[in-house]
Amino acid sequence: MPDPLTLAVAQPPCAALDVPANARAHAAAIRAANARVVVFPELSLTGYELAAPVVSFGELTPIVEACAATGSLALVGAPVDGPCIGVLAVDGSGARVAYRKVNLGGAEPGFFVPGPAPAVLEVDGWRLGLAVCKDTGVPQHAAATAALGMDAYLAGAVDHRQESVVQQQRAERIAAEHGVFVAFASFAGPTGGGYDETAGRSGIWSPAGALLERAGPEPGGLARATLEQR
Repeated sequence: MPDPLTLAVAQPPCAALDVPANARAHAAAIRAANARVVVFPELSLTGYELAAPVVSFGELTPIVEACAATGSLALVGAPVDGPCIGVLAVDGSGARVAYRKVNLGGAEPGFFVPGPAPAVLEVDGWRLGLAVCKDTGVPQHAAATAALGMDAYLAGAVDHRQESVVQQQRAERIAAEHGVFVAFASFAGPTGGGYDETAGRSGIWSPAGALLERAGPEPGGLARATLEQR
């Protein structure tokens, strides 16, 4: 049985298309979180700007340095090769693409292609299923990820202000159906794609569907919990 895992969900302020500034904001959030794994929202490095170019790993130095200093793994949202809506796994040694969003929504198919398959990332003996926004509303996605073996289901999201209740409903359903921890890192503040206001209220839920910790609606919020397997 693995040791307890400290997990944080972060919603840093975002400057549209300003990857260097956003990388610094991510680094500050990682240092503040004091967690082994820190999850960020969908397209957190660019904002929900569907025409944003693929992010260069060379722009992620502040995040790499923060992870090296804290021993954290950051799961960061960014456009990646495909082009796809991706999740980057960043630690003190650098960055790699850990997951590409499978279920595209809204105008996304005009800019991105779907990722090939669900993915699980192993950290300190914990198997972490990865998801992005609409993935969480497709029951088959969580089921296919669970089939790979997972202890927690971690998602980055962008939702309208009134949709935080939808995130909670999805988290409770996934926890109930698969008996896993669930974490949503939800964009806070304005971003692109018609999102003048976003939901924030990033949260972490237990395998029983109980809310463990939740951030507020404002940019800069953070929630942190220690996950233990029983």
